[in-house]
Amino acid sequence: MSTRTSALDAVVFGVDIQSGDVRGDSPSYALVVYDGEELERDVVTYRKLRRLIEDAEPAIVATDNMYELAADKDELIRFLGSLPSGTKLVQVTGAEQPEPLSRVAKRHGVPYGKDPMKEAEAAARLAAHNVGHEVSAFTDTTTVKVSRGRSTGKGGWSADRFTRRIHGAVKRRAREVESELEAANLAFETEVREAYGGFANAVFTVEAPPTEIPVSRNRAGDVRVEIERERRDGIEFRPLAKRRDHVIVGIDPGTTTAVAIVSLEGEVLDVWSSRMSDAADVIEWIVERGRPVIVAADVTPMPETVEKFRRSFDAAGFTPASDIPIDEKQHRTREHPYDDDHQRDAMAAALYAYDAHEDQFERIARKLPPGLDRGEVTARVVAGEESVEAVLRDLTEDEEGEEESTEHQPRELTPEEKQIKDLKRQVDRLQSHVEKLEGRLEERDETIEDLEAELAVSRREERRQVRKEREVTRLERKTDRLEGERDEAREEVAELERKVERMKALWKLDHSNFSDVSAKKEGLVPVKVVEKFTRGAIREADEQYGIAPGDVVYLRDASGAGKSTAELLADFDPRVILKEGGLSGIADEILFDAEIPVGPADDVAMQEVDELAVAREADVEAVIDDWHERARARERDKKAAMVDRLISEHRAGNNEA
Repeated sequence: MSTRTSALDAVVFGVDIQSGDVRGDSPSYALVVYDGEELERDVVTYRKLRRLIEDAEPAIVATDNMYELAADKDELIRFLGSLPSGTKLVQVTGAEQPEPLSRVAKRHGVPYGKDPMKEAEAAARLAAHNVGHEVSAFTDTTTVKVSRGRSTGKGGWSADRFTRRIHGAVKRRAREVESELEAANLAFETEVREAYGGFANAVFTVEAPPTEIPVSRNRAGDVRVEIERERRDGIEFRPLAKRRDHVIVGIDPGTTTAVAIVSLEGEVLDVWSSRMSDAADVIEWIVERGRPVIVAADVTPMPETVEKFRRSFDAAGFTPASDIPIDEKQHRTREHPYDDDHQRDAMAAALYAYDAHEDQFERIARKLPPGLDRGEVTARVVAGEESVEAVLRDLTEDEEGEEESTEHQPRELTPEEKQIKDLKRQVDRLQSHVEKLEGRLEERDETIEDLEAELAVSRREERRQVRKEREVTRLERKTDRLEGERDEAREEVAELERKVERMKALWKLDHSNFSDVSAKKEGLVPVKVVEKFTRGAIREADEQYGIAPGDVVYLRDASGAGKSTAELLADFDPRVILKEGGLSGIADEILFDAEIPVGPADDVAMQEVDELAVAREADVEAVIDDWHERARARERDKKAAMVDRLISEHRAGNNEA
C-alpha cells in the first residue's frame, strides 16, 4: 500500500532538458503535463516554458536537476522568484547530494527511460506522489509595499495638489491593505513613511507566504502594490513528504479498536483507541505515525481483523505462543500510561513483538555500515524475509551503465564563458527593437497559446466528465451485483422456509405405512439422522436441526469413529444411538462408559422424511432394554475378570514368599 499523499489537486509539470544548454543558445525542454491520469507531452523553448508556467500555474515544476533551469545560483533565485505564488520547484532526486533519477524511479516503481521525455515523465510522476524536495530561496515572510504609482513632479501650486492627492491615495490603499490583513488573521508589522498629504509608502512585513495573503500585486493610477518574499541566505531544500520511521504496531480489535506504536528501539511512541472509527481511520492514524515493520496481536491465532491490517501494510505478523495473561500485560506496560484496557492490550502486543525481535534488531544494526537507513534494512529483513547481506548489496551497488551525475552544483564560469555572456547581453539590448517589430507575431502566438490553454481546459473538463460517467457505470454494476445477491438471498430464505415447513410436517405425517400403528398415530418418536460417524457430520446435523439431550440419533454409517468423535457425540447426551455397521473398539468403550445405549438400526422400523425420520417408540424402548441387558452382562464379565486377576496376583505373591 502507498503511504504517500497524492499531489494532484492541480497539474504537475515534469521538465528535462531536450537539447542545448541553459548556459548556451536556445535550449529546448521536454515537457510532460500530468494531471493524475492523463499525460500531455511537448518540446518547448525556455521562453515558452516560462510562459506556460505563468499561464497554467501548475502545483509543481519537477526536474531531476534544478540547474537545468538556471545557469547559476543567482539565476536560479531569479527563476524561483518568477514562479507563480502557488507553484513549487521540486528536485525529485534529493537535496544537496541527489541520487540518479533512475535509482529513485526504480525505488518508487515509476517507469523510467533515458530519453529526455521519459525522464520528464518520471519526474512528474515522482513529484505527484510527493517524492523529492522543494527548492526554496525565500522564507515564509512576505513584504507588501504600498507606494506611489507615479512621480510627483516638481514644485508649483498644481504640483502641490497633485502630490497631496497621490499621497492621500497611498494612505487610503495602505489602510485597505491593513484591514484585509487583519481580517485574514495574519501577523504583520507596519512601517510607514509619512509625506505631504498622506503616505509616501507603507511597508507591511507579513508572517505568511504570498498564497495566504489576500492582497495581489497591482498598479492602478496613483498607487502601486508590490509583493516580494523575503530572501534566504542560500538555497533550502524541504522534503515534500514528512519522514516516517519504521515502527512496530500492536492492535487490539473489537467494538473498541486500540492501536499502539512502538519504535524499533522499544520506545512507546503513541497509543489510541476509538469505538467509532472504521478500518480506513485506523490505517490513516497508523500511516501518519510510521511505516509498520511488524503488526502484532496479544492472542493466538491472529484475529482476522489484525491480519487484514498486516496485509494492508505488507508487514510481518507477530502472535505470542499463547494468549498473554492479563497480569503479564499489566506488568509489561506498567511504565507506560494508557486510558483503557484496550490500549493496554495493544501496547502489550507491540512490546512483546519488540521483545521477540530485539536480538534480531541488534544483529542487523551491528552489520550496517554508516549512512544506511536502519529502518529500511530492518523492514526488508523482517517483513521481506531477505538476508542482511542481500539488502546491503542491493542498497549500495550502483546501477550498471549509470552515468548520471550526482552533483548539481553550479560551476564557476570560465573567462571565455563570461565574455560570451557579456556579448550576449549586448546582443539582447541591440535586438530589443527587433522584438518590438515582432510584437504582432508574438501577439498571434500568444493568442494561439491562449486558445491551446482553453483547449487543454476543455479536455480536462471532458476527462473529468468521462471519469464521472465511468464512476456512474461502476456504481450501476455494483448495484446490479448487490441486487443479484439480494435475489439469491431471498431464494435461499424461501428454500429454508420450505425446509422448515417440511420439518413441521414431520409431526403431522400420516404413519399409515406402519402396519402395526393405529390411526391415532400413537407411539412414534423423532429420529435425528447423522450420515457418518465423523465430527463434521455430527456438527452439520447439529447445525441443520439441532441435537439435544434425550434425542434418538441414527448413524447411517457407524464405522471409523475415533476417540474425539465418540466424545463429541457423547457430549450431546442422546437417549439412544441406532447404527448401521460396526463401531470401533474405542468408540464403543467411550459410549459405554458414558452410559449411552447403542443398538442396531435394523431392529427399529423407521420412516425418513428429508433429513429427519420417525420410529416406533416400542422398538426404541426394546433396543434400550436390550442394551441394558448387554451392559449388565458386560459389567459382570468385567468384574469377574477383575476378581480372576486379583486372585492370580494374590497367588503369585504367596508363591514368591
